[in-house]
Amino acid sequence: MSTEFESVHNYHERLVFRAVNEATAKFPHLDDDGDLVADIACVALNRLQPRYIRHEVDFAFYLTDKERTEIERGINEAVQFALEFVQARTAMRVRS
Repeated sequence: MSTEFESVHNYHERLVFRAVNEATAKFPHLDDDGDLVADIACVALNRLQPRYIRHEVDFAFYLTDKERTEIERGINEAVQFALEFVQARTAMRVRS
């Protein structure tokens, strides 16, 4: 694969990872299972429309304040949904 693609990534990834880490800090039992934290990040990312970029600085420069606010709100909602979804699935699995 050509190295010209190495810089391509989804803009939401780092923001979602940070939001997941902040949200899961309130739930110490999740720290024991890194797989659950990764699952939460995957579920949250799958709820967001991907925004592929090469350079975060360039993308952020062209965002309006409204777009930044919408992205932040969307990420927070996706992470909250993912956290609840994964916890509910985990609880169901434990009961079975």
